[in-house]
Amino acid sequence: MALGLAVLVFLAAPIGVFAQDASSGRRALPAPYDSIFPQTEYLGPTIGVSSAAPNSPLNDFLQRHSSWLRDHRISISGWADAGYNASSSKRSNQPMTYDIVPNSVQLDQAVLQVERLPDTVQTKRADWGFVFDGLYGMDYRYTTSQGIFSQQLLQENKLYGFDPVVANVQLYLPRVAQGAVVTIGRYISPANIEAQFAPQNFLYTHSLMFSYDAYTQTGANAAVKINDEWSVLLGVNAGDDIAPWAPAAQPTGQALLRWVAPNNNNSLWGGATSFNNGKFMANHDNLQEFNMTWSHRFTPDFFTETEGYYMDQWDAVLGGTCNFGPVTAFGGGGCGAPLPGMSREWGAVNYTEYKLGPKDFLSVRNDWLDDVNGERTGFATQYASWTVGVTHSLTALTEIRPEIRYDRAFNGPTPYDDGTRRDQYTFNVDIIQFF
Repeated sequence: MALGLAVLVFLAAPIGVFAQDASSGRRALPAPYDSIFPQTEYLGPTIGVSSAAPNSPLNDFLQRHSSWLRDHRISISGWADAGYNASSSKRSNQPMTYDIVPNSVQLDQAVLQVERLPDTVQTKRADWGFVFDGLYGMDYRYTTSQGIFSQQLLQENKLYGFDPVVANVQLYLPRVAQGAVVTIGRYISPANIEAQFAPQNFLYTHSLMFSYDAYTQTGANAAVKINDEWSVLLGVNAGDDIAPWAPAAQPTGQALLRWVAPNNNNSLWGGATSFNNGKFMANHDNLQEFNMTWSHRFTPDFFTETEGYYMDQWDAVLGGTCNFGPVTAFGGGGCGAPLPGMSREWGAVNYTEYKLGPKDFLSVRNDWLDDVNGERTGFATQYASWTVGVTHSLTALTEIRPEIRYDRAFNGPTPYDDGTRRDQYTFNVDIIQFF
């Protein structure tokens, strides 16, 4: 479907929109943010932007000793992310994520990344690419997709596991409008400020809003650049965190739009992240999700991003997707109570980012989630969290991210510390080491 949409755009595109090769190495508005931040571009498709090889000793070594890898622009790199938290909770930090085990040191993720990214700056020829990102660590609990090694979590409830979070191929079509990229396979759900991989986030912990939405999808999508201001992403997949061969799979649509202001100081990105019949199926969530993010730049060193979402589904269960593994403080032990009818969630998060110096930036996050029926977190209540953190680059390959955070539930249940507390204080810190 996504490929067909791209072909239709190609057939409809006027000849005048076909661009020529860009000598500058960039066929887009300038990057809005300073390079110290994990995101230098506005959210959404970035066709026409050069994809540089990662700063990686492993990749440098392999390319020095393999002309084949170098000639084919294949990079192999990765990172390890380990963290510690000191918490007022004793048994569980949930619904805070990802560091769910209180007062402990954990390996969050060790990731090996193999990729060849298509060259979308040039416009003379089609190009291809692929991405494979394999993750081992505690964070697999959030990226797991039904039907892809999912027994580790959904049947055995292991604290640590492996997940091939991203595995796809890409085709760049330069004559579709001002360029299009068709992606087929498993990919990151495209809508959020936050991301599944540690180096792509402003803070160590995640907002409540991000913790309970879609993580990955498996299917096909087409990102089409109309011009420097407008891009669109259309696709179809098997459902949020569901493989096409899994029992919960069903055709799921996706349609998002990106706008960047001509002065490059504002951007909007959002739309329908996933939509189908919305029925909880085969012990798995079937989320219907709609997101919108507004980004505003004061300067390249100082900006803010605000995201909101709405989610729902029919006839779900308390706490979401069933985990039939052993009962633990961090989840598992079967299905929650049925929730007949429609369950709804609303969420919003704001990030404000400020560069402190050549090796440091400050992050302030305010976060709100209303789990109206308790379908996502297991507790029908409204939540808020407030987080302040600093990212410091120890070296070009090592960064540390300390933060302080306060979480609170405002009405009804007491969701923190395995259902015994209304609020929670944490100090969290992680170290990311690239290799």
